[in-house]
Parts: sequence; C-alpha cells; structure tokens
Amino acid sequence: MYITTGDKEAASLVERARALAAKTGGTYVARNRTSLPKLLEQYKVQEILVVLKGRARLFRKDASELEFHPSMGFVRAKRVLRGESDPMLEAGAVREGDTVVDCTAGLGSDSLVFAVATGVRGHVIACESSAPLYTLLLDGMSHYESNEPSIDEAFRRIELRNQDHLELLRSLPDHSCDTVYFDPMFREPMMDSSAIKPLRDYANARALAEESIKEAKRVARKRVVMKEKRGSAEFERLGFQVLDRANAKTLYGVINVETRS
Repeated sequence: MYITTGDKEAASLVERARALAAKTGGTYVARNRTSLPKLLEQYKVQEILVVLKGRARLFRKDASELEFHPSMGFVRAKRVLRGESDPMLEAGAVREGDTVVDCTAGLGSDSLVFAVATGVRGHVIACESSAPLYTLLLDGMSHYESNEPSIDEAFRRIELRNQDHLELLRSLPDHSCDTVYFDPMFREPMMDSSAIKPLRDYANARALAEESIKEAKRVARKRVVMKEKRGSAEFERLGFQVLDRANAKTLYGVINVETRS
C-alpha cells in the first residue's frame, strides 16, 4: 500500500504517513506537488492513501474517493451514550463488558457503536480483509477527533485486524466472545445509499461462506448476527432468524447460541 500526504507536506503529516507505512508494511512516497493520478502512474499502483490534517482518504483513478468518517456510526454512538437503544445492539444482546468480533469492519461505524456499548471493560475486535480499507481504518481510528472525547476514546480501544474473517474465527477458542457480527456487501446493492457506494470500490465483495457461520457459532457465547437487505435470500441460506422492523430497508438476522450446552 502506497501512502503520501496532501500538497502541503507538513512535517507532522510526513511523520504520520511514514509511521503508518512502517506499521502496515506499506511504502511512503513524497508528494512533491505531483497529482495523485500521476503518482499512481509513476509507481504503477492501483490506489494510494493520502494523509491529511485531521483526516485521510483513499484515491483510485477510476473510483470515488473514500474518506474515513464514522458517518451514522457517530450519531448512533451518541444515542447509545444517552442511553437510547440501537437495533444492532439489541440483535446481538450486547452489554457492557462484552467481547464482540466485527467480521466486516468496513469504515468502522458498527465497531464504534459496539465499542461505546461494551465500554472500557469490553473488547471489540474489528476484522477487515481489504488492505486499503484496513490502512485507512488504522489511521482514522488513531487520529479521528470529534467534540465527543468518549467516542474518540472508544475508537482507540478497537483492536483492528487485517485478515480474512474466516481465518480469524478459526484462530479463536470455543465460546471466546459474546457476539459475532457480519455486515457483508449486500448481494443486491442499495443504489440509493450514497455513503456505501464508494466503499464498494475497495471492500471485499464475496458472499459469506457457510463455514464462516459454522465457526462463528463455535466462537460465540450469545449470538451470531448478520445485517442484510429486507427480503435477502442470504438469511435463509445461512440459517438466520430475521428480526423484522417496520419500514426498515435493512434487517438483522440472528442465530441464538445461548442455550447450547
């Protein structure tokens, strides 16, 4: 993964870009007022991550730029801090002090909500198989600043992994977490979702494998949860019970493993 700065190569940004490259095994390249398309051409790479003051973004020549931001995750996290309910947390029966594995981190919005809900005694592992997204997340979660210190601190607590979620699940002991969560790229895109469309250019688009669900059930103590579009055949294919919500375009499916021996 190639990493650079904006046109203004402030010393602090260069240091941050170099540190990110070292941590991820990427390559730092000086911007030297070169356009991003020319940098891609010069180094013969598909995408490049640009470190900017207070933010970072992914650039690919024939795709939308993708900038790190918790988006609705920030709004949801604030609601949770106020004591309000969240349908994802209810689906997963998530409580303070729980351990949650988010198998499809994306831009970290759901992981943030889990981290706020589980608190300082909890543990959230966020898994992202896409190297560009992982690099963006690693920088974003480390440097994102808002007007809510508790939300910023929750981001810092998330343990981020760059690996395939099935590989991660296979490595975990039986009953080692409370909830395992999947929010894969929908089989049929929601074309009206402007926030998700840029993510599709960088995310892993593979369908969930039955083996992933089998491993998730082995690892979870409470529930396995999947988010999908209303009417998706994935719920039935993978054995999830759908929790219906009136007028909701997306729903959560649940596999309850609490009663097993």
